[in-house]
Amino acid sequence: MKNISIFFLILLFACGLFISVRATAQDRTVIAGIPVNYDESQAGDYKATLPDPLLMLNGQEVKTAKEWYNKRRPEILRLFEEHQYGKWPAKKPKLRYTVEEDMGFDGTAIRKQVTIFFSPNDDGPKVDVLIYIPINANEPVPLLLNLGFSANNLTVNDPGIKPGMVWDARTKTQSVSNALATRPGGGSRMNDYIKSFLKEGFGFATLNYSNIDPDFLGGATLGVRGLYLKPGQEEPAPNEWGAISAWAWGVSIVIDYFEKDKSINAKRIAITGASRLGKTVMWTGAREPRVAMVLASCSGEGGAAISRRNFGETVAHLTEATRYPYQFAANYGNYGADVTKLPVDAHMLVALIAPRPLLLQTGTTDNWSDPKGEFLAAVEAGKVYRLLGKDDLGATELPNPDQPILNTLGYFMHEGGHGTIPLDWEVYLEFMKRYL
Repeated sequence: MKNISIFFLILLFACGLFISVRATAQDRTVIAGIPVNYDESQAGDYKATLPDPLLMLNGQEVKTAKEWYNKRRPEILRLFEEHQYGKWPAKKPKLRYTVEEDMGFDGTAIRKQVTIFFSPNDDGPKVDVLIYIPINANEPVPLLLNLGFSANNLTVNDPGIKPGMVWDARTKTQSVSNALATRPGGGSRMNDYIKSFLKEGFGFATLNYSNIDPDFLGGATLGVRGLYLKPGQEEPAPNEWGAISAWAWGVSIVIDYFEKDKSINAKRIAITGASRLGKTVMWTGAREPRVAMVLASCSGEGGAAISRRNFGETVAHLTEATRYPYQFAANYGNYGADVTKLPVDAHMLVALIAPRPLLLQTGTTDNWSDPKGEFLAAVEAGKVYRLLGKDDLGATELPNPDQPILNTLGYFMHEGGHGTIPLDWEVYLEFMKRYL
């Protein structure tokens, strides 16, 4: 009993320390040796060098939807591939998967556990996708795919979920996680979210993103990127995929499976993820036209926040050698010292998702991710949504907290910090009901 008490004291201390570090990280003025600015008066004039999403590289103005789709959009997509996220392979592997189907949540939903293999080798990279379908569905259902940070059995608290594989960044090895998602705010809370979507007739799926490609420095040989490296090659070429592009590529293959599942309406797939996975769903939506809706949480720098604003995290912070350079094409690091030379910015990423519904969700105190920068990116991308016959934000001033803008191009800022809270999921559901 004494040992158990000591264990819980240590656990509480560790949790408190984590929360404290998370809470004070945004107050630091230097991170990874690079200054951080949180003063709006010092954010700079981003508009002075911001590329026009409707002005082609040859100086021609885009005036029609046809010109956007046939000329400017492909041009912008290539720029993002070359300079930020990296190209993914032109040829995907033959889809190979296994399916286990039973009843979930005490018989109140159809549960499928799908393992998708990315290579012919059963021991190679693979991802487990946990899917719930409303039990009373009599036709294929629209579905929300959640990119999660944990194994499925740590994300959802439902007996019978297969134990998932998790990476150890220190040893660069995988092991099976046998724990259940019973922690406060963990699986039990996700259960509530899933059930609310099922009640409204939506399917819900979740996966562990790091099963596609590991999320640490030196991991390129261990996931799907390793399948395409040449013998002796340890990193992709400077314009080839970083981990974010690899995760997005994996989502594209998951959608290949959705197209074969008769219980899912693959033309009505929404995707969501937070933080680095917010960046991932943004790039997936830009790169994968079969995504019908994007719900991006706190994607920040490298995602939906304008890079030319010197506020919070910057390209220099992201690509600093000890932090997250592996998440992007190596070329992205060329712009840390002078982001004005970057030929793209976040408003162009937002524009690549047009005319499909996009909701940018942020938090009032998440200054590191620059919630205002995300709003301004959406404002700047509005001209593309209008060109394609859809509504833009309909606002140019940052809305009050907890006041959602639910136009086709939407924005919601909860009162609080980084990531999602229950209110965000309520807004997600309302957004899906409105557009899917």
